[in-house]
Parts: sequence; structure tokens; C-alpha cells
Amino acid sequence: MNIKNVLKEKNFTFKKSLGQNFLTDEVLLGGVVEKAGVTNDVSVLEIGVGAGTLTSEIAKRAKKVLGFEVDKNLKPVLDKTLSEFSNVTIDFRDVMKVSMQEIEELAGEEYMLVANLPYYITTPIIMRFIEDAKNCKAIVVTIQKEVAERIVAKEKTSDYGSITVSINAVADTEIIEYIGREKFYPSPNVDSAVVKITLNPDKYYIKDIVKFRNLIKNSFLMRRKTLVNNLMKGYNLSRLDAEELLNKLKVPLNARGEELSVKEFIDLAELI
Repeated sequence: MNIKNVLKEKNFTFKKSLGQNFLTDEVLLGGVVEKAGVTNDVSVLEIGVGAGTLTSEIAKRAKKVLGFEVDKNLKPVLDKTLSEFSNVTIDFRDVMKVSMQEIEELAGEEYMLVANLPYYITTPIIMRFIEDAKNCKAIVVTIQKEVAERIVAKEKTSDYGSITVSINAVADTEIIEYIGREKFYPSPNVDSAVVKITLNPDKYYIKDIVKFRNLIKNSFLMRRKTLVNNLMKGYNLSRLDAEELLNKLKVPLNARGEELSVKEFIDLAELI
């Protein structure tokens, strides 16, 4: 099905405010869904259905698909592009205004989140499901290339930051596909990547997840400052006390947040 023709036929107008850039390459999308691990015993949640191109490829392989789409003007388009699938339900609401409890009741007992996310809600969506979801087993999202590379970054690199530590403490991450901007309609100004985040709550033992997340926020408070300075500001510590914490971890006193591994941050949270 030619998506561009369907959009024109239904007089659809793109809204820049919603970050609407649709992938139209069915072969590419089919490959992404396969790499994501979608099979006929898997329920899938999709956020930002758009014209339904990714939805169609998911529906061919998944047990069922629940899609959220904020733009109700896409309904005539989706009525046509998804007409052959009986296992798809589209909810025309802003998913960020729906409680996690309701989302999970609608999605089913266990599910994967697979989506081509609008760039402006990438981090809020990912972190919401990382922190609040109980039944989400994996998150596979097409996002801005630079954000994907931050998610999978290793310590002691410039891409490594708070989002890296927060996600990799409870999940395994990998980039499964790079997608050039020319593959989207209309084309955005940046390239994209598909990152797979496999939730693994037993990856590390984290005694107090709230305390751990607060430490991450404080450790990257000012990226150009040393960890000692950030701990002093974030926890109102004396320099002596902040340095003592790093000494116990055998971490250099001039270290910055990006130099600590996920495990070292977990150990530091235990000490504070």
C-alpha cells in the first residue's frame, strides 16, 4: 500500500508540533519487527501509530497490538491502512495522560513496547516505562541516533550520562538498526537508530531504587564538575565527607560522573 497516496487521499496534514515523520519502507520495518523479537505469542504496545506502517508489520507477527495515537485526524488513514487486521486496537488518546495501570490492563499481562517515537517525547516515554511499568518485558524504539547512542554508551565516554546509568541498571541495551533520515516522510533533520531495551530487573541488586535514582540525578547535576562537587551540592555534604565516599569505593577524587560504572553507582548509593 502506498502510504503517501493514502495520506493525500485522506487530506492529511502533518503537524510539526507532534513530530510526525513516518517510516514507509515495509521491508525495513519488517526487519526491525523481526529483530525486536515479535512473535505470534507476544502482545505489543505501540505509541505514536502515525499512518500505521509499523503497526501493520507488527500485526502480521504479533498476538495483538494496542496502539496509542494522539492525532485523531489520522483515524481515516488508519481505517484504511489497518483494515485487514483484526488483532489491532487503536486508542486515540495521549498516552502520557493515561495511567500506567490502565495502559497495562489494556495491553495485557505481558507485552513489548515497539514504537517509532516522536523525538520530543523520547526520554519521558522510555523512563516512564522503565520506572513505572510492571508487565513490560522489552522496549524497542526508533529514536534520534544520538539519544540511542547515549542509552548504550560505556563509562568513560562522552555519550555516557544519567540516562545510560538509569536504564542499564535494570535492563540490557543494544542498537539493532540504524535508519537514515531519508527513510522518513517527511524527512527529519537527524538520523535515527532502533534501540532494544530488554528489561532485566534482577541484573543488579539495588537496595533502594529511589535513592539510587536520586544519586544518578545528583551525580550528573553539572557535567563539567567532578563527582565530589556534585555530591557536595546534591547532598549538602562537606568536601571531606564526599571524598570519603569515593575513597571507600577506591574511585579517584577528581573523577566525574561519566567515569563510574553502573555497579559503582549502585555501591555508592548504598554508602550514602
